[in-house]
Amino acid sequence: MTNPSGQSLPANSTAESRDGDYGFTLMELRKLMELRGADGMTQISVHYGGVQNICNRLKTSPVEGLSGNPADLEKRRLKFGQNFIPPKKPKTFLELVWEALQDVTLIILEIAAIISLVLSFYRPPGGNNELCGQAESSPEDENEAEAGWIEGAAILFSVIIVVLVTAFNDWSKEKQFRGLQSRIEQEQKFSIIRNGQLIQLPVAEIVVGDIAQIKYGDLLPADGILIQGNDLKIDESSLTGESDHVKKSVDKDPMLLSGTHVMEGSGRMVVTAVGINSQTGIIFTLLGASEDDEEEKKKKGKKQGVPENRNKAKTQDGVALEIQPLNSQEGTDNEEKEKKITRVPRKEKSVLQGKLTRLAVQIGKAGLIMSAITVVILILYFVIDNFVIEGRPWQPECTPIYIQYFVKFFIIGVTVLVVAVPEGLPLAVTISLAYSVKKMMKDNNLVRHLDACETMGNATAICSDKTGTLTMNRMTVVQAYIGGTHYRQVPSPDVLPPRALDLIVNGISINSAYTSKILPPEKEGGLPRQVGNKTECALLGFVTDLKHDYQAVRNEVPEEKLYKVYTFNSVRKSMSTVIRKPSGGFRMFSKGASEIILRKCNRILDKKGDILPFKNKDRDDMVRTVIEPMACEGLRTICMAYRDFDDTEPLWDNENEILTELTCIAVVGIEDPVRPEVPHAIAKCKRAGITVRMVTGDNVNTARAIATKCGILTPSDDFLCLEGKEFNRLIRNEKGEVEQEKLDKIWPKLRVLARSSPTDKHTLVKGIIDSTVGEQRQVVAVTGDGTNDGPALKKADVGFAMGIAGTDVAKEASDIILTDDNFTSIVKAVMWGRNVYDSISKFLQFQLTVNVVAVIVAFTGACITQDSPLKAVQMLWVNLIMDTFASLALATEPPTESLLKRRPYGRNKPLISRTMMKNILGHAVYQLAVIFFLVFAGEKFFDIDSGRKAPLHSPPSQHYTIVFNTFVLMQLFNEINSRKIHGEKNVFAGIFRNLIFCSVVLGTFISQVLIVEFGGKPFSCTKLSLSQWLWCLLIGIGELLWGQVISAIPTQSLKFLKEAGHGTSKEDITKDAEGLDEIDHAEMELRRGQILWFRGLNRIQTQIKVVKAFHSSLHESIQKPKNQNSIHNFMTHPEFTIDEESPRTPLLDEQMEEELEKVSKTGTRVFPLDDEVTAHANKNNIVDCNQVPIVASHSDSPLQNLETSV
Repeated sequence: MTNPSGQSLPANSTAESRDGDYGFTLMELRKLMELRGADGMTQISVHYGGVQNICNRLKTSPVEGLSGNPADLEKRRLKFGQNFIPPKKPKTFLELVWEALQDVTLIILEIAAIISLVLSFYRPPGGNNELCGQAESSPEDENEAEAGWIEGAAILFSVIIVVLVTAFNDWSKEKQFRGLQSRIEQEQKFSIIRNGQLIQLPVAEIVVGDIAQIKYGDLLPADGILIQGNDLKIDESSLTGESDHVKKSVDKDPMLLSGTHVMEGSGRMVVTAVGINSQTGIIFTLLGASEDDEEEKKKKGKKQGVPENRNKAKTQDGVALEIQPLNSQEGTDNEEKEKKITRVPRKEKSVLQGKLTRLAVQIGKAGLIMSAITVVILILYFVIDNFVIEGRPWQPECTPIYIQYFVKFFIIGVTVLVVAVPEGLPLAVTISLAYSVKKMMKDNNLVRHLDACETMGNATAICSDKTGTLTMNRMTVVQAYIGGTHYRQVPSPDVLPPRALDLIVNGISINSAYTSKILPPEKEGGLPRQVGNKTECALLGFVTDLKHDYQAVRNEVPEEKLYKVYTFNSVRKSMSTVIRKPSGGFRMFSKGASEIILRKCNRILDKKGDILPFKNKDRDDMVRTVIEPMACEGLRTICMAYRDFDDTEPLWDNENEILTELTCIAVVGIEDPVRPEVPHAIAKCKRAGITVRMVTGDNVNTARAIATKCGILTPSDDFLCLEGKEFNRLIRNEKGEVEQEKLDKIWPKLRVLARSSPTDKHTLVKGIIDSTVGEQRQVVAVTGDGTNDGPALKKADVGFAMGIAGTDVAKEASDIILTDDNFTSIVKAVMWGRNVYDSISKFLQFQLTVNVVAVIVAFTGACITQDSPLKAVQMLWVNLIMDTFASLALATEPPTESLLKRRPYGRNKPLISRTMMKNILGHAVYQLAVIFFLVFAGEKFFDIDSGRKAPLHSPPSQHYTIVFNTFVLMQLFNEINSRKIHGEKNVFAGIFRNLIFCSVVLGTFISQVLIVEFGGKPFSCTKLSLSQWLWCLLIGIGELLWGQVISAIPTQSLKFLKEAGHGTSKEDITKDAEGLDEIDHAEMELRRGQILWFRGLNRIQTQIKVVKAFHSSLHESIQKPKNQNSIHNFMTHPEFTIDEESPRTPLLDEQMEEELEKVSKTGTRVFPLDDEVTAHANKNNIVDCNQVPIVASHSDSPLQNLETSV
């Protein structure tokens, strides 16, 4: 940036280039920023000679800022660091591979494959002994017998492929997520003054010495010292844990810290620390270091006490609580500890994840039982056949051959399990969500939390702001009431009384944030650009329309000359600025919501500009004749007033005394036109079963007019439009507490909530979510842009923040950022959310058909022919294509408008509807019939050798190759059927819009041809003739025809069909999850088990009491290992041994009994046996689902340790 000619810069900013050294070292600035309040103040004034002097030392000007000279900026970065906190290292590909290898079924397969490999190389001396049964009946050549290792090797190879695919998916997911994070970070800009110009600079480019302009709603990007401030209040809870807002001023507490939120006011600060040297950066560095230490400790495997970790976590209500690990003496399980430390409470786990977890657990259990039965039957059959019926003796030299048989049976069993467990489910969810998130970017939805995208598909209610979301947020003054005259359009300045005109121009120019400006249009003939607060921009535009220049007034009265500023906030609903009058005394300009300011006026200007008294009756007349007509036309009304203080200086902190006895100057009506696309979008929402409610700070008449224009209100509806006050009166009892019953009577009909405070918004959202009216729990989406919308955005199921008008605080609390602030983008999000749900259901329908068929075939085949018609490697191939590729193909279907023509699924809707169940069972019947026909009669049909009862290591048969080939081709065509889940006839509709789907199907088919023709022994395949291929294809295509038959059968007529994959019912959730911040359905299942376990423990304790009465030396017996295998066997864990040195707490002695009594007196349940968490945990609001507190016991007690390890 070059310095414009003719403009001289202050000496200090030109000195930058002369002297490279600054008057501070990095450490001095870090030390300075660690001080707070009065300490910081004294250090600045005594040690450094005031803020001005600090600016001089940093070679910057408090008014002009830095010059922006690139060499100087680079020098500052080298000396004081960049404003960038390096992220945590991502997991390497190898680490992800290692994680993928932890899968239990894969481990079992690996072990089985290795045993099979080892045994295949072992040639027993009496290997070909007739007595050992038919090990190899006359192999065609010796090589066939040698090829026994191939199966084991092929299984290992398949496992490696599966692991690599899983790891690659995880890796790409991680990469996508990091890309998303960096995109969010890049979008964060901050107002910086450089070379006298206010510019928006990406946060990473801020350097020490920059002058930053801060305002209400900002998230501070760096540490700094306040140079000038108006009514500044900061929320420092993210750093200190104190929920009260901290007042900042130049003379009392000028220290501003990065990562804190500006809750009120505005000001300027000089940046003194950035990146890892700022207070937030230091904490991050410490956290990173402590994590590395943890890993080091883990590697060394030392057992050390838990370090004191005072990591703060923001709770739902924004109050920070300390999460400390349980202070047990012996190193409690390390992983457990990490969980406790890093666990940040999140909202309830997404609906879909809950349903899928339950379904996967159920399927897994079934698969495990089937595979166990398969192995048992195979072994029994072999033993009975060989040793009972054939009557052979067990000979030692035959043992290895028998073991090879047993290993083969075991591999078949494991293969059944592998096919039964749908490990593609989590993959399908991930792919579907990641794909949707990427595409939603193009639809102006920046998703911050993956699960928000899917929750949006279930949304039943949207609470939307008015300004900017439903309207264009381009405000203009179109009517005015000045000096007793109501002007229907902006008046010419000549007709206005000069005094009133002067007050209007000064009042607007001075009493608005100096960051609000009107800039020339970007394109020739376009509209002027509005920067900053849009309402203030409308007023500044009004000044311009009155042929005056607001900038000239601001130059006369720069920000430093403002004596006192009462900034706008949601409680005041007004803004006031005090200046000194040249003649002495003070003048205060006020502006705000018309009904609020008018209540404080007792005088008004007449048409000559003289002051007249303004009584209550006059006010009522004005409301009726001026404000209501304006509001009914959808205009926002703003009143401007002033007050002079000529005598003595009042107490400025006594706000109520100051903001009274005002003189009304004018009332203006501001228009904000409805976005043209909004009425259509709202009609779509209604059709899709989603209720849209408008929550606004505007006047009720304005709100009603806009809601009617948008289509939220239609004349025939039975609806409610309430103001915040009325709303509170209806829902609160005498004590002022919100009553859910009262709220339940109101929210179903409520469509517009006007003049509402952020608290009202939060109350409404919470009320709708907690409501039990109706069979479904409501899923609520909320839009917000202001700092005070934070709580409502956090409470909502999905919070949308505005990307353009939204404050950093709102974005931080949200799940999705609307980059264009447009309501139609929310409708797109609903469409994508529903699409995710449907994609998962499509994949499930396909996956479960494969699973059912493969498991039944392997099971019955094994039981009847002692060998699975589908071999282990073939099953793994089926599993790989059907899990990984099918999830890719079906999860990337693009959404269609038809998704918005049905109602939301709701939380309790099962994943597998009855129509889907009909499809799954119908296709399974077809496939099983075909396969069993081929297995038992295929050799006659094709006139080939039978592959049944083939001896160990025999070559692959054409018979079983046809079975395998037909099976895969049927799945391939069924994949096309699975594209539709609501019983549609045309399964090809829109198939060419999804290139991924087409390429997956084609790729799978080509791979299958290669496997059959060239797979040979590893895949247990042999070449097929053309006619055999055509038969296989014909049977596969039969799937499509059979699909048409199934869709023709009405689902209603099949009464026996059941749904599966239910969500948790409402009662379960409320019972299980009172006070929990995250409801994880799988963990709930576990907790039920734990509770039974605790009941057992309770009984054990009672027994111990009895034993103790007879046996005083209980402790010795616990400490002697030989007695540990009695009822104390739960103490055999190293954690549970009682430390000799530590003060012992006897198991249930007087001390604990006293504690139990204390606890029961305070009303805390001791043993939560009915799935509820104890009351004191509820108070804390941070509860780990894995913990059920047992007793408020002494930290060293074994029971306490027991509790932590659970």
